[in-house]
Amino acid sequence: MKTSNKISLLLFTLVFISISAFAQDHSQLKFDCSLCHACETPTKSNPCLLACPREKMATVYISPEKSPATIKMDNLKDVQDLYEPVIFSHRVHAEMSEMSGGCEMCHHYNPPGDVIGCSKCHEPVRQRTDISKPDLKGAYHRQCMDCHQEWDKKVSCESCHELNESGKSAFTGKEYQKKRVHPELKVPAKLVFNTSYNKGKIVTFYHNEHTGIFGIECKSCHKEESCAKCHSSEPVQKTEDVSIEMKHKTCSGCHDTKSKSGCADCHSSKEMGPFNHLASTGFELKSYHSKLECTSCHQSARVFTGLNSSCGNCHSGWNSSNFNHKVTGLELDETHIEFECSDCHEGEDFSKKPSCVSCHDDKTFPESKPGKIIK
Repeated sequence: MKTSNKISLLLFTLVFISISAFAQDHSQLKFDCSLCHACETPTKSNPCLLACPREKMATVYISPEKSPATIKMDNLKDVQDLYEPVIFSHRVHAEMSEMSGGCEMCHHYNPPGDVIGCSKCHEPVRQRTDISKPDLKGAYHRQCMDCHQEWDKKVSCESCHELNESGKSAFTGKEYQKKRVHPELKVPAKLVFNTSYNKGKIVTFYHNEHTGIFGIECKSCHKEESCAKCHSSEPVQKTEDVSIEMKHKTCSGCHDTKSKSGCADCHSSKEMGPFNHLASTGFELKSYHSKLECTSCHQSARVFTGLNSSCGNCHSGWNSSNFNHKVTGLELDETHIEFECSDCHEGEDFSKKPSCVSCHDDKTFPESKPGKIIK
């Protein structure tokens, strides 16, 4: 018999023994079969197992900013308890959850239109009549310890609990701000990657531009990420032999990573400078345009496609009744205030210096001004 067949047979035997043992154990206990089975008499050939509804139950989304900052977890508190109630930093965890699964990581069985607490489903009294869910204490510890163990490598009771006899308040040393605190604002301004791409090994990524200028949220790029990636007490092992598609997956939401012609946008033989609108688009952002949000001109967020650079593409229909010329820093005098824009701005091209030739042969701007400068 081949080795592979022997291994398969061994695995099958182990699985069969495990299933048989579990079946014997839980068949002797007072469990309600309908918790897991849709029919009254499940069989081996037709177990009629119920589908887990977890992923379909979370129907409500509340932003972290509108959620409780802290929650006092004292449903398990009794006279014999060793610990003070736990003060759970709910809002901070809600902010982190946006990058690693969302609210349903904890609120995984919510009825439509509501967000319920853990004790609504998990009984405070320890009992095992329902094998589909742990009791409240078990749910708390399972939910918290799995994540903390992943990045801290050690989880002690004192990490969350204060002893009753310690004389400390459960709030000691804990400060919860009203502002968003996570992710922390101490992010790198620039990251430089060395790649194996022969036509441009260096990729310069300006993190501050993507968040500050382009308005991209952290969760847009950092999806399904583990807490350990930022908080691990040990160096995170880099994954080798990642496909080209996976390396570009995060960027492909905004950038064309499949077209070879677009490689030079990011790949170069040297570090690239920060974003320059003139160099990238041929349109220089002067005075007023430099103060605008990108979406003021590019209507679709994160899709910054080329626009018609003609002023009239955005600025049309202006006249003395609907445009206050003072915003330009020049207040028109009584003679010029009734003029049409095109009388001074040839072709309504506001990027060029105003012209006086349509009325004057001996005057030029800015030596001669059609009004007064406002400082």
